[in-house]
Amino acid sequence: MDLDLTGKRAIVCGSTRGIGKAAAIEMAQLGAHVTLVARNEETLQKAVADLSTAANQQHQYLVADFNFPEKLRAVVEKYVAGEEVHILVNNTGGPPPGQAIDAALDDFVKAFSQHLLCNQVLTQAVVGGMKKAGYGRIINIISTSVKAPIPGLGVSNTTRGAVANWAKTLSHELAPFGITVNNVLPGSTHTDRLMDLIRDKAKRTGRPFDEVLEEMKAEIPAGRLADPHEVAAAVAFLATPAAAYINGINIPVDGGRTGSL
Repeated sequence: MDLDLTGKRAIVCGSTRGIGKAAAIEMAQLGAHVTLVARNEETLQKAVADLSTAANQQHQYLVADFNFPEKLRAVVEKYVAGEEVHILVNNTGGPPPGQAIDAALDDFVKAFSQHLLCNQVLTQAVVGGMKKAGYGRIINIISTSVKAPIPGLGVSNTTRGAVANWAKTLSHELAPFGITVNNVLPGSTHTDRLMDLIRDKAKRTGRPFDEVLEEMKAEIPAGRLADPHEVAAAVAFLATPAAAYINGINIPVDGGRTGSL
């Protein structure tokens, strides 16, 4: 099985913590040159230092805020003018919790901008190099809400579904060029975002944090939360030559929780 990413260049977004950082680490271990993207330069510098470096590997970072798609476009287009990118991992923190019916219009606009529009900006910037190389992997880290909406995450459910259908459409358009587009759907994963969501639910319901956490674990057949690296392993595999014929699919990494195929 060919899992070698030596010589490949990967851009990984939201990569200073959680699943994004774990994905960057996994791909670096497979030999890729990794470019991290986030908005805080200090944490980017620390994250780059955590990547393994073999002979000739060169890791970099780009400072960009996903609240400003056109500024992101300027940053990434300048970067790809000098670097051919083979792998793009789209990953952005989710919107705040709340019911869809209560969301303001701006909540939807902001979420679509940070996720769908920024994904489009990044993909447009890198796809020319992928076509030239005859090798491309676009991997979107979304959510199991694509298959079954999660209560209390109205804006997130809506936005994630849009990204999934955008990705499926692109998978048809780009397949003739050796480019695949797939979605990884994390379940309950031990990240800062999940801990924040649990704290929010505990506060709203007046229950202890540990009680809410154990209730969540009880819904998962595996009986535990995922480690970010377990999700990242799926991301890294989809980036490899071995995954060349896997295209346009959603891969849940959720310990069996999602109640659908």
